[in-house]
Amino acid sequence: MQEDFRLIIDLVTVLGIAAIGGLLAALLKQPTLLGYLIGGMIVGPAGLGWIKEVVQVETLAQFGVAFLLFTLGVSFSLSEIKKVQGISLGGGILQILLTILVTTGISLWVGWVNSPQEGVFLGAILSLSSTAVVLRSLMDSNSTNTPPGQVMLGILVVQDLAVGLMLAVLPALDKPPEELGIALAWALVQIALIAGGAVIAGIWLIPPLLRLLARTESRELFLLGVVALCLGIALLTDRLGLSIEIGAFIAGLMISEVEYADQTLSYVEPLRDIFATLFFAAIGMLIDPVFLWNHWELILGLVALVIIGKFCIITPIVKLFGYSWKTALITGIGLTQIGEFSFVLASEGQSLGLVSRQVYLLILGTTAVTLIVTPFLLKAVPLLMGLPWFQAWFQNDDRVIEMGETELPQQNHLIVCGYGRVGQSIVQLLREQNYPVLVIDQSEEAIQKLRQTDIPYLYGNASSPTVLEKAGVSQALGMAIALSDSMSTRLCLKRGLEFAPELDVIVRANQDKDIELLYQLGAREVVQPEFEASLELAAHLLFSLGLSEPKIQRQVQNIRNRHYQDLRGERSAMLVSRELRQAARDLNSQWQTLADNSPVLGMSLKDIELRQLTGATLLAVMRADGTEIDYPGGETELQAGDRLLITGQPTEIKAAQALFSEPTPFVTPILNGGHGNGDVIANLWLMLPPDSAGINCPLGEVGLPQGVIVQALRRDGIFSMLPNADIILEGGDRLLLRGPVNDLTLAGDILTARSVLLASPQLEAV
Repeated sequence: MQEDFRLIIDLVTVLGIAAIGGLLAALLKQPTLLGYLIGGMIVGPAGLGWIKEVVQVETLAQFGVAFLLFTLGVSFSLSEIKKVQGISLGGGILQILLTILVTTGISLWVGWVNSPQEGVFLGAILSLSSTAVVLRSLMDSNSTNTPPGQVMLGILVVQDLAVGLMLAVLPALDKPPEELGIALAWALVQIALIAGGAVIAGIWLIPPLLRLLARTESRELFLLGVVALCLGIALLTDRLGLSIEIGAFIAGLMISEVEYADQTLSYVEPLRDIFATLFFAAIGMLIDPVFLWNHWELILGLVALVIIGKFCIITPIVKLFGYSWKTALITGIGLTQIGEFSFVLASEGQSLGLVSRQVYLLILGTTAVTLIVTPFLLKAVPLLMGLPWFQAWFQNDDRVIEMGETELPQQNHLIVCGYGRVGQSIVQLLREQNYPVLVIDQSEEAIQKLRQTDIPYLYGNASSPTVLEKAGVSQALGMAIALSDSMSTRLCLKRGLEFAPELDVIVRANQDKDIELLYQLGAREVVQPEFEASLELAAHLLFSLGLSEPKIQRQVQNIRNRHYQDLRGERSAMLVSRELRQAARDLNSQWQTLADNSPVLGMSLKDIELRQLTGATLLAVMRADGTEIDYPGGETELQAGDRLLITGQPTEIKAAQALFSEPTPFVTPILNGGHGNGDVIANLWLMLPPDSAGINCPLGEVGLPQGVIVQALRRDGIFSMLPNADIILEGGDRLLLRGPVNDLTLAGDILTARSVLLASPQLEAV
């Protein structure tokens, strides 16, 4: 077969198998990169042998590496590093150096390498994490703007930037020890000279050239010019003794600050993706499946060593830079894998003879496995957070890091949790109407904006009970939650309602599956931005077509009242159930079976008021006949044999279990033999105002009417059933009273009065 035709067949084969492998990986919710690697393994010389000459494919794959580094340089942004510049620059560099140092020492001690140079090279490979995998996982969980997400992305930017330096210094590691220092110095001098030339070209030459290309308004000509520029500079650096990869990266940096950077990136990315696919498939062809099978125990051991080692290095570094244990833990877990650019280093290192083929194959196998397990590790983080022995680590998350210089409003104010784009819009509208506003956020960038605009704020975790208490949630008029993290949103809502069960809370849902859960947790209104945009667009369109505005508004409001169900479409019961259980695991949950003598049998959830009474939330009911009710409504009545999925803190779940299993005086309103309203036995929640005369008095000496009993007391989020008569009342206490309606009204007047009305009658013995 002719050589040129053989190359075409090989390219079609590689791209085809890579597409199939990437598709399967995507369907399994794994990084597509893994599909490319496995596809290459299958068709390579060590697999089915469909491609025997890997050299030609590797040559074309070099273009993929060049374009990868070129687009990395173009997309490089100093503004991203500035957001978390301390941990990005200081922590990122420290992490790389420590990983190299530790790896060098361990690899020399164990005998994996034969020289310190090889140990340094191995450490450089292990120090890199996967930007592609981490970014995809953060986007899937909507966590890119959370503190752990910002820290991870900041460190990843520095790691990616270090790839260029590593590739430049790599040839120097191949020198004898006595020449190594001179070689390293010369490599750094070359980098400095080339960087200086790149700065000059980036200021004086590149912008006019790109403007000239853009003026032609020809997409093909612009793309051709950019590709020629990238590869031309890459070849120039290769001639100067540096690698093609560092030249491509420098070319990208030269364009990154030009106004055409985004246009360049959009043109080059499809080309980059095709050639990068070739590169990763070519790497897969070099992996020997038989070798991996014969050494699977060693590879799994290396995977465990890499994950534990990087976690033990990264987590203390993040904590050292002043972040909470929660942020440090999530960052440490998120960056434990080996990155895709490690393949670039490993391939270059093998060609330079820095590692043997056996070590090279071990590196490839270990890297692939770490990429596979990373998404699972990140998904396991919420489960770890729920373990009791982890709670002590997160105590620092509860503190208020900083308060605004403006006096914080403490009564009749509105709290906005999250100061992103949505939060900023809410604050602006509220301030225009002269409402007192308090903002809670833990992003340094957001806090800086609040400082500049002199808006009252708390710098801390909005889901922390300590921070919410400091914000005066129990005295607020309402609260808007616009956090980017779904888990923080749920916890903020739940803990806010623990302080003020009747608080009007409006919540932004980050994902469709969160809507029903947030309503179940007590949100007064749940807003989904994408659905709201659809409603507004449709409303404007219908109005332009002549439909009356009142009719449009009624239709839109009906959709909102049905929780966007018309827009969400039909979802299978299995899918809803799976999402529900995932949310329940994140929130700490437990199943409880109703006994035949349970006092709540036959009662509706609306009458029980489980969340107000205990702080716990009922997410699902499993009937004795197997029927499952997910997110039950207030009209749902409990029956004997029901299994209840309860979520909340351990003390809240325990209180709910006591309510369901112990005979208590908590009953639904009933007629008590008479026909007047005064004979109706009812329940009443009442909060003691700060100026109540009953404060600092024993409960039994307040002077409640004889027919009224106190069924429960909630203080600081803690529930007590049937409190003792000698308990001292405090401002903010919430009391659940039971008795005839007229007596309840009188009891409410007594407890909220500014002076003691009655003091002699004793509380009915309970």
